[in-house]
Amino acid sequence: MTTTPEHNERIAKMVFATVYPLYIKKVESKGRTLKELHEIIEWLTGFVDTKLQDLINEKVTFETFFKEAKLNPNANLITGMICGYRIEEIENPLTKQVRYLDKLVDELAKGKKMEKILRNV
Repeated sequence: MTTTPEHNERIAKMVFATVYPLYIKKVESKGRTLKELHEIIEWLTGFVDTKLQDLINEKVTFETFFKEAKLNPNANLITGMICGYRIEEIENPLTKQVRYLDKLVDELAKGKKMEKILRNV
């Protein structure tokens, strides 16, 4: 499934602070913790809690969020389907990065072990 330019633009302009509470709700409703959510966000982006909170307070877009991130070198190991898209086939780099985060949150909510989620190879 190929993303459209409109789809990519919509994702780029989404404000991270509006999606973040949905991530929290998703993982906590499945018995996982905010600490675990922050751990996967830090693994993917390099953002520690204080930096993450600053970005939330600033209401940055996903475009800015990932522009400031130091993407984990093992992020390319995140594969599979999320939101109807096969991650490894997404061509737009920003859309792929957002889907990486979505996939990690999904795996956390589904009860996967942290070692597996963080692709410890």
